[in-house]
Formats: sequence, structure tokens, C-alpha cells
Amino acid sequence: MSIDYEKSLGDLRRTGRIRQLRPLADRTGCRVMYKGRRFLNLTSNDYLGLAGNARLLRRFYSSRNDENLLDGYGLGVASSRLLTGDIETAHQLEERLRTEYGRPAALLFNSGYHANIGILPALLGKGDLVVSDKLNHASIHDGMRLCRAEHRRYWHCDYDHLQEILESSRGKYGRIVIVSESVFSMDGDVADLGRLVDLKKRYKALLYVDEAHAVGLYGPRGLGKAEEQGVLGKVDILMGTFGKAYASIGAFVLCAADIRDYLINHSRSLIFTTALPPVVIHWNLFVFQQVLQMQDQREHLTAIAGKLRRALTEKGLATGGSTNIVPVMIGDNQLAVDLAEEMREEGYLIFPVRPPTVPEGTARFRISLTADMLWQDLEGLAGLLAARMRH
Repeated sequence: MSIDYEKSLGDLRRTGRIRQLRPLADRTGCRVMYKGRRFLNLTSNDYLGLAGNARLLRRFYSSRNDENLLDGYGLGVASSRLLTGDIETAHQLEERLRTEYGRPAALLFNSGYHANIGILPALLGKGDLVVSDKLNHASIHDGMRLCRAEHRRYWHCDYDHLQEILESSRGKYGRIVIVSESVFSMDGDVADLGRLVDLKKRYKALLYVDEAHAVGLYGPRGLGKAEEQGVLGKVDILMGTFGKAYASIGAFVLCAADIRDYLINHSRSLIFTTALPPVVIHWNLFVFQQVLQMQDQREHLTAIAGKLRRALTEKGLATGGSTNIVPVMIGDNQLAVDLAEEMREEGYLIFPVRPPTVPEGTARFRISLTADMLWQDLEGLAGLLAARMRH
């Protein structure tokens, strides 16, 4: 049965679920121009405030000259990495990642989405099983759908349920992979990676952890929740992205050397896509080295996130999590749309998050704090939100 596009779009508008593109301009620090007005940007994934850091960008470009223009700052390679699109800087970045993480191998992907839809289908086949946290990112769910292995989902961060699945499945499948995010992007809560490591050992499974919303922000060097929780060397497949705290694009996977080689030969999202431009790879290497030293920014971000979460709770608003991603639960789709518009009138750039991104009945604001914000930018937010929601 064919889709009636007009009717489908009408249904989305009527239920407050229509999505739109919103061009922004003049990104300076944590503020941005939208529709001719300047806002405090509470919707960005620029967690360390690097995308709007002109001083850091000038440092990056200060070494540009005629000799390194193409290799270091070129805008395209016009080929996949397995043909003529590979460059030496990509190998330097992989080596730096491998060394800092203390892992046998690292491999770059074009984005976190490319990684998640390319790794699982490459590594698993018929007779294997993927067991995934129910609230994992859509890219992980898409990767499972592309995979020939069977897949099951366990209740969010419910490791007793996960253990039940593993207990009933262990003798039925050749290879089992447990998949979880470390920081969940819509709730701001955190997986117990130590418990996941224990379970994967007990049931002889592999553990795949998506650190997209954790790299740069946690651990003494910003290597993520696996570093913070002391399991960095115990996660079999660890994926991180450059598209959030590192203010760029691209992703990486840390793994065993044979898994890296296998992915190079079997991961379709790596093999059949044009490689990232030299300027992006060069920036990723540059910024990764900077972020290793940004512990002050990480501590500041943790502090303001804690203060905002406490302020929201004191005002009687439903929130949760423990990271710089601070949800405010609203419930109704249209109410979330209307409240977001009212908050924009007050100078806060907030867009509502609605199904299917989140479960039905859980429309919310996903307030995303960045390290270049001051508490003075945020101290009136909880009171204003509470007043608006009461009306």
C-alpha cells in the first residue's frame, strides 16, 4: 500500500510532530542568531563550546601555507578511503586514538551513524544475536535491522532483564553482542559499564559501547565514561564521534586489530562512501589533542549541569539524568511545541523533542549545556519554565 504523503504530513502537523529545518547564523560562543534574534543556544551538541570558539579556529588555521594547503586543509579527496581517498593524517589520527585509549587498533568512520549501521552488519550474521538497550540511538536500531543476526532489546538500563535474555540465549547462538550507549542522548542518564563488562564476561559475549555523548566530557583525559568508570580496556568495541564535543564530523572505533581489518574488508558504510576531507581529519587530530587537556571545562560543565538540575527539581519540574543533557519532561506534543516557542520569546533557543525520537507521551525539552556557558546565563531558566508550565 503506497503512502499518501500529503495526508501523512497533515497528520504530523495535527499531532504536533512535524519536523522542520531551521537555519542558524553567527554562531558565537554559546549564542546564535535565529530569525534575526540572538539566543542562548540550549539545543546544541557543542558540549565543550569549541564550535563557536573563534580563537581556537584561528590557531588551527595559523599553520596553513602553500605547501600544506591540500594535504592539511583540502576540501575533498573525491574517492573512498579504500581507493585513493586515504591520507597520512587519517593514520596519524588513528594512531593517536589507539595510543591514548591503550587499545590495539582504531578505525575512522565518516559519522557515528555510519559506524553504527556499518559495524554490526559486518561483524554478525545468521546464528548470532544482538542484545540492545531499548533506548539506544536510532542508528544502532538501524544497524540491527541491516544485520542478518537476530536482535532483542532489554529494558532501559535494566541489567537483570539483560541477564535473563543472556541466560536464555547463550546456548542458542554462536556470537552474542551486548550494545549500549554510555550516556543516553535524550535522558542524560548513564549506563553501568562495569555491570555490562561483568555480564559480557559471564556469558562470553562481546560488549559494544557507543560513547557519542561522552567522549571529551568524562574521565581525566576526556576519553569518556569507560575511562571514568575504569573499564577502558574491557570494552570490546568502543565507538566515539567527533560530531559533538569535538565540534567536527566523523567517528572512530577502538577494537582488536583483527576486527579493524575485518571492518575494512566488510563494513559497507566504510567501503562505499567518499572519505572525509583532509581539513576535517586534520582538525579532528588537532582538537582531540586539545581536549585531552580540558579538565577545567569538564569540571565547569558538570557543576552548572548539577545546579540547573537541582533548580528544576526545586521548582517542581520533572527532570532526570546526571550529565550535561538535562531533560524537562512535558508529555503532550503540542504543549511542548507551544512552550518552546514561549521560551524562544524569552531568548532561550529550545526546540521540543517529540515522538518518534522519544516514546509516546514523553515529549520534552532536551536542555543541552555547554562549557562556554556561565551560571548567570542559566539561573533564571528554571523559574521561567515553571511559571510558563503553570499557565
